[in-house]
Amino acid sequence: MQLMGFETNTIEAKRFSKAGEHMANIRIDHNSTVTQISRSSDRTASVEFRFTVNYVGMGYIKIEGNVLLEGEVDPLIKEWSATSSMPNEDANIVHNIVVSNCIPTALLIARDIRLPPPFPLPRINIEKKAGPAPRTQPGPEFA
Repeated sequence: MQLMGFETNTIEAKRFSKAGEHMANIRIDHNSTVTQISRSSDRTASVEFRFTVNYVGMGYIKIEGNVLLEGEVDPLIKEWSATSSMPNEDANIVHNIVVSNCIPTALLIARDIRLPPPFPLPRINIEKKAGPAPRTQPGPEFA
């Protein structure tokens, strides 16, 4: 399967907490869900998705859209029709596409409505460099 297109149809976000209200230990849950798969042509399939970031007790961000895939879509359509699930290989492709495209959007939305980033930001800790370690035992001498 190969990505042919990515489209966002709906963005919904809400903050429940008041401005300036501080909450400790915020739990942030992410979820990527495929809601529908349909054939677009002989070699393409449209996969509808919903990506949510849930800030438990604080707010949420929901992004919906579709991914257009090209390749051998018959096994994908057949398994979706029978079980409402995808083959693992195709599921990995779809969910990685959804997450990699929705996380940056969710980050910007979170900033706009004053929610924490939807992923932990790296912590930078610059420490003072230590000098050479003091010698505790005599070593060999070279001339």
